[in-house]
Amino acid sequence: MHNNLIILAGGASSRMKKSMASNNLSEEEIKNANTNSKSLLTFGKNNRPILDFLLLNAEKAGYTNIIIIISEDGGAFKDFYGQETRNNKHKSLSISYATQYVPEDRIKPFGTADAVLQAMLQYSNLQKEAFTVCNSDNLYSVKALQSLAETSAANAFISYDREGLQFPMEKIERFALTLLDANSHIKNIIEKPESNMVSDYTDASGKLRVSMNIFKFTGEQIFSFLKNCPVNVLRNEKELPTAILNMCKEDSFYMKGIPFNEHVPDLTSKEDIAIMKTYLEKHYPELF
Repeated sequence: MHNNLIILAGGASSRMKKSMASNNLSEEEIKNANTNSKSLLTFGKNNRPILDFLLLNAEKAGYTNIIIIISEDGGAFKDFYGQETRNNKHKSLSISYATQYVPEDRIKPFGTADAVLQAMLQYSNLQKEAFTVCNSDNLYSVKALQSLAETSAANAFISYDREGLQFPMEKIERFALTLLDANSHIKNIIEKPESNMVSDYTDASGKLRVSMNIFKFTGEQIFSFLKNCPVNVLRNEKELPTAILNMCKEDSFYMKGIPFNEHVPDLTSKEDIAIMKTYLEKHYPELF
């Protein structure tokens, strides 16, 4: 079992800020959505960030060492979780920060593969250790986080049954599908599959599987593929799925899919804020 969790929080939250305001949000909630990082949008009686709920689940899953990847102007995270770069105490967790620096010729971060690489360079122990990586604006369950901490697979991801995700179908259909072999190892990741081809991507049990960007890596195996990750020509970013597929092309490396059938609440656009609030009220009543 490992106890390292890297949380991706250095993005620009551009989709949230560009999305249309929902009618059931207050002016204050809309203002916060337009100005703050998605993972710092607050909920509950104490107005705590959604990231608090993810950290609570991580703590229950057995993680102790948390590294939050923030942007160069990500000081707002330190207002909640401690001003020191390393080893801030948050309940039983130790929280540190890695900064995703933006190259001089860019105005936006260089993608998720670049974010994890920068964290591994700033915390060199990760180049020799196992760790979990996840988004900051998805509320992954204790069970999912625990499964990645405890798996014996060198590299793994939670392989979600598409039918278990409680999103509108138009949103689900935008998720990339993962094509797995008979041993549940990733063979391919299919971005925006055509509807008439979807049936070709079922796993051995006949399920369509998607990744919700929660992975376990062995540092020694993934590092060089992050370092040498090519730029996605469409999005002009270095993306984790690209690094993963390149790693899986190596004969001795693979990414194991751990099958799950459950919902993963997220904060992509403003319409998700009220949905998340309802979910939290139901599943974390002690915090409301």
